[in-house]
Amino acid sequence: MNYEQAMEYIHAVQWAGHKPGLTRTRTLLAALGDPHKKLQFVHVAGTNGKGSTAAMLASCLQAAGYRVGLYTSPFINRFNERIQINGQQIPDEALVALVEQVKPAADAMEDVPTEFEIITALGMLYFAQQQCDIVVLEVGLGGTLDSTNVIEKPACAVITALGMDHVKELGPTLADIAAAKAGIIKPGCPVVSYGGAPEADAVLRRVAAQQHAPLTEVDFAKLQVTGGDLDAVTFSFDGLDGVRLPLIGSYQPRNAALAITALRVLRQQGWNIPESDIRTGLEQVSWPGRFELLRHSPAFVLDGSHNAHGMRATVQSLKDRFPGQKFVFLVSIMADKDVDEMLALLAPLAERFVTVTAHNPRAMPAQTLAEHIRAYGCTAEAADSIEAGVARAEELGGEGPVCALGTLYFSGDVR
Repeated sequence: MNYEQAMEYIHAVQWAGHKPGLTRTRTLLAALGDPHKKLQFVHVAGTNGKGSTAAMLASCLQAAGYRVGLYTSPFINRFNERIQINGQQIPDEALVALVEQVKPAADAMEDVPTEFEIITALGMLYFAQQQCDIVVLEVGLGGTLDSTNVIEKPACAVITALGMDHVKELGPTLADIAAAKAGIIKPGCPVVSYGGAPEADAVLRRVAAQQHAPLTEVDFAKLQVTGGDLDAVTFSFDGLDGVRLPLIGSYQPRNAALAITALRVLRQQGWNIPESDIRTGLEQVSWPGRFELLRHSPAFVLDGSHNAHGMRATVQSLKDRFPGQKFVFLVSIMADKDVDEMLALLAPLAERFVTVTAHNPRAMPAQTLAEHIRAYGCTAEAADSIEAGVARAEELGGEGPVCALGTLYFSGDVR
């Protein structure tokens, strides 16, 4: 196989017609020698902030001298970003070799595995072959039935901020969503939760108690944000003072507080993670596409917020970093998201909108999205392509700020 053929094979199997569950992943991993049983994990679930928190955890563990696997989704520029070791994406030739190893096992299965299940197996195999000390494993969707949940006992389970998203799959209430995420809590394994949503917190506390899993909730009273500009946000948390975090979203210090709390829980279990390495890891972390400044002047911001919960955080960041300013928004949104709630949050900050259709079958067509926006009394025009949309947004923005957001699926093209 070459790289293109390997990618074609991975993307060929879709979810349609597949029953959710862990059986396929377990069968596939068993055929490959159960590589996940040779690894230690930090398992990360949640609605928003999973990727950023996972990137911070991996960066700090690497700074502490560990060989760290990082498994995330989706990708921004290239598929290989989803499987990394110590900040290096899996090389093309390694990925091809793994696909050649996984394909016969997957093809031999009666109930063929889905794309995400195949990717999970590829990641587990790579991390085991490369002898990672620990893997930061981000859940794809939910928790209980997500294929990453085949792991037995994580060193720590981390649950990020919870909000309403994927209600079709996970259930209509915050308690339902929390119950799905709580599926990653394993007997006796420590859990660290972002907390702050009483309905969800009650569920997580109950499940942790049932599983005899020690639960730590982040104490945000100990977090002080002391500064923020277009290069870094500075904060102090519970004795770790004056950390300069290069992720400039106003919500990122809270994700960092979650990561710090989890790293300290790992330290209590014997992992060697000095405070100085936590600082270094946070100050060196890189996570593209999340409130990322692509250009200083005039400012061009790219953000991956793709649900109302995330959009609220982004709107706050825009107000904090660009006080009193209006934006030209370049937007694409998936049709199955809470489109109107997201637009209602953006409208007050908008000078005008340019809409595009991301390269994803779930994307709302640019024309339809523009009509939705006009219903809010805002000016909106549809562009024929993402390239044309970026050019038009820049033109309309002039010297003012432009912000591209609404989905991670067009971030790579915008960058």
